[in-house]
Amino acid sequence: MSSSVAEAAHSGLSGQFVTFHIDEGLFAVPLAVVQEIIRMPDIVQVPLSPPSLEGLANLRGTVMAVTSLRRIFAYPDQTHDDATRVVVINQGIAAGLVVDRMAAVVTAQESDIEPADTIEATVRSELLRGIIRQGDGRGMIMVLDPRFLSGGEAEPATRLDRHDDPPPATPAVAGPEPAGDELQLVSFDVAGQEYALAIEHVQEIVQLPGRIAAVPRSDAHVLGVMTLREKLLPLVSLRAMFGLPLVEADERNKIVVVPLPGGGSVGIVMDMVREVLRVSRTRLDPMPSLLDGGSGQFTGICRLEDGKRLVSVLSASALFSTPAIAQALAQVTAQPQIPGESEMQSTLPQTDGEAEEQFVVFRLANEEYGAPIAAVQEIVRVPEALTRVPKAPYFIKGVVNLRGAVLPVVDQRSRFALPETERTDRQRIMVFTIGGVRTGFIIDSVSEVLKIPRNAIGPAPVLSAEQARLISRVANLEAQKRIILLIAVDQLLEGEEFGAVSEAAGIVRH
Repeated sequence: MSSSVAEAAHSGLSGQFVTFHIDEGLFAVPLAVVQEIIRMPDIVQVPLSPPSLEGLANLRGTVMAVTSLRRIFAYPDQTHDDATRVVVINQGIAAGLVVDRMAAVVTAQESDIEPADTIEATVRSELLRGIIRQGDGRGMIMVLDPRFLSGGEAEPATRLDRHDDPPPATPAVAGPEPAGDELQLVSFDVAGQEYALAIEHVQEIVQLPGRIAAVPRSDAHVLGVMTLREKLLPLVSLRAMFGLPLVEADERNKIVVVPLPGGGSVGIVMDMVREVLRVSRTRLDPMPSLLDGGSGQFTGICRLEDGKRLVSVLSASALFSTPAIAQALAQVTAQPQIPGESEMQSTLPQTDGEAEEQFVVFRLANEEYGAPIAAVQEIVRVPEALTRVPKAPYFIKGVVNLRGAVLPVVDQRSRFALPETERTDRQRIMVFTIGGVRTGFIIDSVSEVLKIPRNAIGPAPVLSAEQARLISRVANLEAQKRIILLIAVDQLLEGEEFGAVSEAAGIVRH
């Protein structure tokens, strides 16, 4: 924004104003600070934010906070309709103000504008810069102070004058290294049977695209090809490889991307990704030769839950070493890029070789969050019953026994002041180590493991002190129309909360 515009925005009240309606009132902001006026965009709601905030929106690659003027002026909420507009003001930071409907652009001289304190008993006068009196009985126009409204709530100068550098990006990693006597596995379902791959052999997990380009004369195991960040990715069906019946794909299907020994990658289509497991190597038994058929495609079977749950662990290298699979994959990777299939292209921003960060993406309510994969210890199912802890804070739902250790469990919906929901089989417990204490957080579902280029990650708008501490960055995947809120795992618990969790875990801090 030019200095002349900024000076005009803060100079005496005169000139042109953009006017709009909120409930029965007519309001205005100086035209000099209005960047544009848009329809109501898709909104991502942010936990721990001020009540007046509608959420975050993508404005041509920029993450913008969108504030409801109805809420600021204590008018009741109403459903957005075709008349609803967002007035984007910009004083160094773009901010959206939701209004009921637009009016007109008016011109007023300084002599036409009265001080705001003349109607102090009617509205919050600290939000106003003045009042334009209209003749002919047309009432008055309340001129809003955009410096206050840019942040959505109090302390606007602090927000508008922020020039803090974004926090340093965490180096991209392939995943946490399992302990010497433990295996870390990504488990998934295929035709009702649970399989797993070692996490170090999982490059990432992505959604199945709406369309897959078929490759003529390819092996039956090969579903086709898609592009992932401008590279061809052959897709194979584990169902077909194991001679199981094919079924129609749905939103639960995921693609597990596995690097090939000779270079490149292959995507394995699974029915559903279940969880990340950390298990002792002593629980891995050799696969009976009768079941393996001598192919070496399995490294063993994990016995869990006292033998009631069996997980077949696949060998990523042996899985694609058979001549038929190798020939089919070679044929696919030799295919030229298929023009005109833009709907199949990976919609992540092009990386051009720059560094990436890898996140476990999960859902709470209707929004997506990301946690650095290096911080995720494991992901497990929510047990049928949690052991309650007497006098524990409301957000601690209880403790569970995780391989002989007491794991305190936090309900992340309660922690974020989100509405409660009924338990479902898609809910999971994500386990992190915070301040030396292993803690589980209940989330609604795990979506995928995603590599995000750093040029798609930026600082989150500062909406409240707690939000800024916990969600300081956002990933803006513009082409996918996704905004992913990135969690600072070490900030999930504050001092008193950490003390309560430590006590629940039976740890005495000195």
